[in-house]
Amino acid sequence: MPVCGTVNSFLPVLPALPGMAGLSHVGVPTSRQASARRGDTGSVTVRVEVRPELLRWARVRSGISDDVWAARFPRFEAWVSGDTLPTLRQLQEFAQRTYTPVGFLLLDEPPNEEVPIADFRTVGDRTPQGAVTADLLDVIYLCQARQEWYRDHQLLSGEAPLDFVGSATAQTSPAEASAAMRERLGWSAQQRGRVRSVDDAVAALRESAERVGVLVMISGIVGANTHRKLDPEQFRGFALADPYAPLVFVNGADSKAAQLFTLAHELAHVWLGSSALFDVEPASARRFDSERWANQAAAELLVPMSEFVAAFDVKGERRAQMRFLARRFRVSPQVVLVRMREAGALTWDEFMIELRTEKQRVAALAAERASRGNFYNTKPVQVGKRFAKELIASTFEGRTTYAEAFRLLGIKKTSTLEGLAHQLEVL
Repeated sequence: MPVCGTVNSFLPVLPALPGMAGLSHVGVPTSRQASARRGDTGSVTVRVEVRPELLRWARVRSGISDDVWAARFPRFEAWVSGDTLPTLRQLQEFAQRTYTPVGFLLLDEPPNEEVPIADFRTVGDRTPQGAVTADLLDVIYLCQARQEWYRDHQLLSGEAPLDFVGSATAQTSPAEASAAMRERLGWSAQQRGRVRSVDDAVAALRESAERVGVLVMISGIVGANTHRKLDPEQFRGFALADPYAPLVFVNGADSKAAQLFTLAHELAHVWLGSSALFDVEPASARRFDSERWANQAAAELLVPMSEFVAAFDVKGERRAQMRFLARRFRVSPQVVLVRMREAGALTWDEFMIELRTEKQRVAALAAERASRGNFYNTKPVQVGKRFAKELIASTFEGRTTYAEAFRLLGIKKTSTLEGLAHQLEVL
């Protein structure tokens, strides 16, 4: 049976399970795992022994920064050292605040959690340690639930599968694939010329993708929880390929220029018909063929090489050229660097030096970016306008329950649902 839930729901009913540190037949920790002390009032305080490696695993999995962690869990080091044991209530609170199923904390060793899609993130030449966090998993599972609902909706509505999903293969040249993407999305030079900023470019490409049937979700938080902010250093985005409900998620905590490239990269994965998790490290492209292919297709979509070569002054000062070309194509200087490298203007070592310098510059400018925009403007972008419109319409037509709509949209009130309906012109 699944080992999850809160202490209140989990402990009274859980029988002894193999692999746990020891539970009685009523779910109360055994003497090996817990100690009890009766107070003056006759109440019993039960303390639970949790293996140190499980506590450390929960810390890494939570993704909570060190400074926040110390203030939030002042007893943690004492629990790890064994100087004191957490009470049942403290264990419940710890599990809730680290987004950990409490049953996992009673296992003999940390569970082997894996991302449910291909993971192409790298640090150096390997997948980063601590890469599977609660925030990442919860975002993927929520998007999978939304995709499942939308896929069923499309099938029940008699919609045909989208022919562009999986229309490219690893043998398709990135230039050919980007040309097909550009034609289907209507992302022509004229369209790009009409956008005035990177923000406009993100919105325009997102709307183009949704118009042809791709669910695009851009959010910097987990669900509707503003206290769980996503970390762009952990992941940039992912694609969930499906012929009826292709879905792209973009980390909205990233810079707008980075969001634009991530969106293009994940759309390339949709054309390739592959589900994948993405970061922007160059090592990903060197290590994984599909990532190199998707990077090249995305770069060609946003910055066609023929236009780039015509605009690039090889004799000009490099940094000035980077800024100029980034403004012209509405992309990040990092994307321009990639095109410079592909055009033969940079060696690999020069490229890596410039990339590190640019990353440091961006990090220095990455001050507080939290959006305080209107809720009814932000929510449709976070969950995807196409998805939200279809879900709300289905709910008002009685084919989807309000409870299901609230869960998938991350809202709690009928009035909020009606407000979104008006914003999206469903009513």
